[in-house]
Amino acid sequence: MTLSHHDLCFGCGLANVFGLQLELERQDDGSVAGRFFVKQDHQGPPGFAHGGVIAAALDEAGALAAGDETHVAITARLEVDFRAPAPVGAFVALEAATGGEEGSRTSVTVRARGEDGTELAVARGQYVRRVM
Repeated sequence: MTLSHHDLCFGCGLANVFGLQLELERQDDGSVAGRFFVKQDHQGPPGFAHGGVIAAALDEAGALAAGDETHVAITARLEVDFRAPAPVGAFVALEAATGGEEGSRTSVTVRARGEDGTELAVARGQYVRRVM
């Protein structure tokens, strides 16, 4: 089953035609994995996704990895290293894994890869869990 906060969420909402419409699922090990399609509307430089769009996708995957059925995860900190551009008209794969908790914060590492396996970006974030 695809994970989502709500149908109109910019990152994961499948009913938000202007959003990323991420298709993410919880894995057996607790991580989150899936993909999204880089649309023409996501462009920054001609032919490539805007860096903010990639950052938003990484952030959304991190929040869904840190959250669960009863808690939503709110971004406290996000640091992104961009490695290669994501072309328009292609899928970007996302993998997010939690790395532990410190107080009320959960740390998450998220990776974005192109269709050929090229690492596009890596994000490290901290998320605060709140009861829904």
